Amino acid sequence: MSISDADIAFAKELFDGVGTLTTRKMMGGLCLYSDGTIFALIHSDGQIYIKGQGAFMEELEALGGTRWTYQREGKKPTSMPYWTLPEQYLDDPSEAQALARKALSFL
Repeated sequence: MSISDADIAFAKELFDGVGTLTTRKMMGGLCLYSDGTIFALIHSDGQIYIKGQGAFMEELEALGGTRWTYQREGKKPTSMPYWTLPEQYLDDPSEAQALARKALSFL
């Protein structure tokens, strides 16, 4: 499954104004960059993830974000440094942008 044009447009609008926003398609999804630093991605299923490092990881979990993990056959689960964007941020670009700026401050 590849990411739709509608998902890309939604994410660009949601994070518009978070620095100079650029994107790059990767592995069926899309990486979002602010001034050259990756801060979020859209998985091929359309789910938006925000990058978390340091103390920000705990905050994302407290907000209801779930860490992205995957498991290859015969291997242990692998956790990625991305959390689902809490649902309440999907309807509020100003809050989503504030969260993205906070994520960037930890990168």
